[in-house]
Amino acid sequence: MATQREEDAAEYLKKHNIIELLDNLSCMLFFHRPEKPREFLIEQLEQLKLSQQTGMKGPNVFNNANLDAVFGILDPTNQKHITFTQYKQALMTLGIKDINECPDGANEDRISHETFKTEAMQGLQRCSATYEQL
Repeated sequence: MATQREEDAAEYLKKHNIIELLDNLSCMLFFHRPEKPREFLIEQLEQLKLSQQTGMKGPNVFNNANLDAVFGILDPTNQKHITFTQYKQALMTLGIKDINECPDGANEDRISHETFKTEAMQGLQRCSATYEQL
C-alpha cells in the first residue's frame, strides 16, 4: 500500500502531465541526439511554452515525411485512401489516444491521404501539448 507521500507525488505527476512531458522530451532527445542535450531540452521547453501561449505547433518527433511514409505503407497500391480501421490503428500506433471517430471519409470507409495527415498532426499536437490550455 502506498504511503500518503507516494500518493501525493503520483497525483502531482498526473495533474501536471509530468510523465508525458518527460516521455516526449526523452523521445525527442533520443531521436535527434543533439551534441548539446541540455541546450536542446531548454529549446524544446521554450517551444512548448510558445506553443501554449500562441497555439502554434509545438515540438514533435513526427513530421509530414514520416506521416507520408506511414500512409504509403498502408496504401501500397497507391489508391490514395485507406480504410477507417487502418486510419484508427495507425493513429493508435503513433501514440494518439483521442482519435476523431468521424473524420472526412469515414462514412465511405475511405480516409484520404490529406485527412490522415491532418488528423495525425492534430492528434500528435494534442499528445505533445503536456500543458494546460491558457
